[in-house]
Amino acid sequence: MQVGFVGVGAMGAAMAGHVARGGHDVLAHDLDSAALARAAAQPGVSAADALAELARCAVVIVVVATDDQSRSVVTALLDAGFRGVVAIAGTNHPRMMMTLAEACTAVGAGFVDAPVVYGLKGAQDGALVSLCGGEAAHVETIRPVLDCYSTSVEHLGPVGCGQLGKTCNNMMHWAACVANFEVLSLARACGIDAQEMRQTLLKCPARNTTLERWDSTRFTWHEKDMDVALDLSQQAGLSLPLFGMVDQLVKRLGPDRVRALLYEAEAEYLGQPLVPRPLSEVAQG
Repeated sequence: MQVGFVGVGAMGAAMAGHVARGGHDVLAHDLDSAALARAAAQPGVSAADALAELARCAVVIVVVATDDQSRSVVTALLDAGFRGVVAIAGTNHPRMMMTLAEACTAVGAGFVDAPVVYGLKGAQDGALVSLCGGEAAHVETIRPVLDCYSTSVEHLGPVGCGQLGKTCNNMMHWAACVANFEVLSLARACGIDAQEMRQTLLKCPARNTTLERWDSTRFTWHEKDMDVALDLSQQAGLSLPLFGMVDQLVKRLGPDRVRALLYEAEAEYLGQPLVPRPLSEVAQG
């Protein structure tokens, strides 16, 4: 199958490489010429100088960051005559997925929202999970492609449901970020090394994937992710007070604060210095 990839930065290039190794003919495009050259250096991946060249592909995987970028790519593909199935692998608002699906349907093209979880490491290992929304026939058309970089392909419902699934995952991730930081802050304040506590918790029921990957959590998209989550909850008439707090608290965290908490002599949380004291002293007040 001829497969197009739009957006071949670190994640997109890794995904494209897995698809090529899966026996598909991959044609890649990216506005960053250096990223495109790196992606095309992989066996089975060719570079397309113009996005319109991908219109001849049966499937196009779009790995871009924003709603506007996804809209621009899909519009350009349809204008160039694309009539295959396009899949959005990035994180977007479900509303945009519905808009793009309507545009595809109007000209006889297929559309699936297929965002992925497990990030860059998952992309490099070919161990992503693809969360899909769309018609069953369209999901089945792209499944052989998604299987190349995914350990599981989940069809959650009609268009937009893949992004809703990704939003639910992201909500748990950012809540875990806040919970992990507060838990390890308490351990440190009471005299237990935070990194030692982390390693112990990874052996306990409190273990979570976010804690396991704590050292590499980059806090890149938390504002965008929580904006989508809270917008959907508002539109659904659903009050989510916990995640209103998560939305505010996670903005105060970041990789530098996590590194300080785990490994450095000085750390803080919400402006409070985390000064280790013996538990015997803390417990006695």
